Amino acid sequence: MAGHTQTLYRQWLVLQMIPRAPRKVSAREIVERLHAEGQDATKRTVERDLIALSSIFPLQADERAKPYGWSYAAEAAGFSLPGMSPLQAIVLRLARSHLGRLLPAHLDEALQPYFRQADQVLAGVGRDGHRFDWDRHVAMVEPTQPLLPPTIDGGVLETVHVALDCGQRLRLTYDSRSQQQTLHYTVNPLGLVYRGAVGYLVATIVPYDDPRQFALHRIRAAEILDEAATHPGGFDLPTYARSGAFGFLDEGPIALVLRMQRPAAQHLYETPLSADQRIDDDGPDHVRIHATVNLTSQLRWWILGFGGQVEVISPANLKAEIASTLRSAVNRIMQAELRNETY
Repeated sequence: MAGHTQTLYRQWLVLQMIPRAPRKVSAREIVERLHAEGQDATKRTVERDLIALSSIFPLQADERAKPYGWSYAAEAAGFSLPGMSPLQAIVLRLARSHLGRLLPAHLDEALQPYFRQADQVLAGVGRDGHRFDWDRHVAMVEPTQPLLPPTIDGGVLETVHVALDCGQRLRLTYDSRSQQQTLHYTVNPLGLVYRGAVGYLVATIVPYDDPRQFALHRIRAAEILDEAATHPGGFDLPTYARSGAFGFLDEGPIALVLRMQRPAAQHLYETPLSADQRIDDDGPDHVRIHATVNLTSQLRWWILGFGGQVEVISPANLKAEIASTLRSAVNRIMQAELRNETY
């Protein structure tokens, strides 16, 4: 029984690997992909599988030119195969581990069925038939300070999605943090933007045309109105999101030159700032880094995070800005120390 089950599972994987004509895949390529899935099949075994499967499924062999290949017939009706391969399960587990607390709660809930299926696959299938204990063999470390995502009302989120899909106006009950009270708005929804763990509805308040941001977790109620939403002329959500409206102003490309201590710059050899990055020696303890990057808030924070280990050489305006920020920080520390001495 175990052998029969293993055969069925291998053939299910093979069916997933076969493309629709005119694309094709060779038996040798299938063998390599099966090995990646933990299946120790030979080329002869795969060829027998393909012949057997072609008597049931609309598979065809192209032997007009080497390498010979297999494909689904171009005119065959489409169908899908339920299930998940170990490789797909690993990718899902990796995505969940990598997203961690950044994954908004409502999205995490929607993906739970797929995560559970990935857990089941990894618990039951592995190389040589043994269980792959994912949590003991893989760990994730977040590069920034993690923040817990806020709680979002599932009904509100669904209503917002439907309004965006149907192009309808919304009536919002919203807890305004700036005005410290609950307000009511009629809005034209324009899209959703996620900044880390926090999601925002971008919308215009009727009858105005300037886009506003509404934190999803502060929307207490949402109602779809029987009115078509209107959009300001020329509005583009990705452009708006990059404009600095969310605190991530993108001022365009610059020719960045940094002088960094060698240990601080080590990671840039493997994870460059840009495709044209160049690293030159600059004395026994430092390197000079040249890269074309966009001038953004993230870049400023990244540079400031190195403290005294980095010096901005150019552009001159960024160098002056970083120097001013550091001087202000030093002055605040000195003033705090003076206050403590006075007490």
